[in-house]
Amino acid sequence: MTEAAPIYDAAELTRYIETRYHARHRRQLTSLVKLAEMVEDLHCDDVGVPKGLADLLAEMVGEMEVHMRKEELILFPAIRRGGGPGIEDPLAAIRADHDGHAREISRIRSLTHDMNPPRGACTSWATLYAELAELVDDLTEHIRLENDVLFPQFDGVSK
Repeated sequence: MTEAAPIYDAAELTRYIETRYHARHRRQLTSLVKLAEMVEDLHCDDVGVPKGLADLLAEMVGEMEVHMRKEELILFPAIRRGGGPGIEDPLAAIRADHDGHAREISRIRSLTHDMNPPRGACTSWATLYAELAELVDDLTEHIRLENDVLFPQFDGVSK
């Protein structure tokens, strides 16, 4: 279960997202790429191995870093200033990124059989799927907070 953000003030919510989600995603993805590579290498001939997962996660590292930097350097500072002219463009760009992240989550679920390791999977494989489930839960809640709680406060707002 994901924890709900206790803050609804836009500026405070941006800080919460940065400290709770951005920092965690950076740690999660780096670790998951290495673990996925190991599982794919060790079990390359096994039925159900998530072939291509390490590559997908490696792509996500770069995409997520760019996404989070756009939020940290452009969108969140604008939100902390109360919005203003032009905020709709970064909002639209971030929402489009979120759509891409949702597609990546779908691919992760497909490659991992919804993060269910096969019977008799080694500890590394089971750990990979458990940590992937945490990433998916965190990323889903991160996107929900932004799309459903934070961004609507700035829709149609050009001061």
